[in-house]
Amino acid sequence: MSEITILNEKELRQIISLDNPAVECIENAFRLLATKEVVMPPILSFHVPDHNGEVDVKTAYVPGIDSFAIKMSPGFFDNPKIGLPSLNGLMVLFSSRTGIVEGVLLDNGYLTDIRTAAAGAVAAKWLSRKDSSVAGIVGTGTQARLQLKALCLVRDLKRAVVWGRNDLKAAQYAEECSKELGIDIQVAETIDDLMEQSDIVVTTTPSQTALISAEQLRPGQHITAMGTDADYKTELATDVIPAADLYVCDNLTQCRKQGELRPAIAAGMVDNAAVFPELGGIIAGLHGGRPSDRSITICDLTGTGVQDTAIATFVRERARDADIGTIFNS
Repeated sequence: MSEITILNEKELRQIISLDNPAVECIENAFRLLATKEVVMPPILSFHVPDHNGEVDVKTAYVPGIDSFAIKMSPGFFDNPKIGLPSLNGLMVLFSSRTGIVEGVLLDNGYLTDIRTAAAGAVAAKWLSRKDSSVAGIVGTGTQARLQLKALCLVRDLKRAVVWGRNDLKAAQYAEECSKELGIDIQVAETIDDLMEQSDIVVTTTPSQTALISAEQLRPGQHITAMGTDADYKTELATDVIPAADLYVCDNLTQCRKQGELRPAIAAGMVDNAAVFPELGGIIAGLHGGRPSDRSITICDLTGTGVQDTAIATFVRERARDADIGTIFNS
């Protein structure tokens, strides 16, 4: 007989939030990916075009972590029109030693939200200018809100600008996030306007057409592109990566297939065999980071199974300390 801890979203929200320990957890996950013999299979991903949906399954075994997670993550982007969240899903935690199920995390996408935003903080910490003070957020959804909150953990932001396709949602974002974070937030009328003002830009949309082009980049700017995580999405035009002084992937293999690197390769703007540093390698000191304060840097985040294993095991420890969750004897 084995004990399985079951945690629902309400319980998970009680024990984990987007804070410095969560960012450190994900930063360490990237470091382990670069320095350990991690086993991380390709993402199982498929599109549900009839309902503007996608499903991703991610996992990774990480030496030194005594459990591994398998995450099932549906994203159905028309759901807000019918009053439902875009993201859903759950994680299952297994013992790395025996393969026995240890936990079921019914997070409805909450843990994915936290670990994705934390990854944005890690990217900005290692690649943006330390004196960056203005953030530009492209998009107005849940991740747009969390990414700005995450940036505030690693940079002393003075203000932010937001752009969204829906003016009402952009205005609501500016008002609510300004109140929560205590910084001035303005709505940009165009992405040109946002790019002109921003030191750090985070793209957070499921766009299937490019939103940012090379001519909009300015010296010293950092871009974290985290919306493109499937082979039919793109937020950066194909001339953006070649125009950067430093392009960094979360995982090079994934970015060639599902990140911003994919359309650049398809357009012949980047050689398919070109090798780029990964974020974990920069954290571990295996590669250099930002070349100078005037350099343009890009981080392409597609989301890795390592992040899911890291956040799930982090949650397990928090749950044990808090004595929270339902025990199921199988």
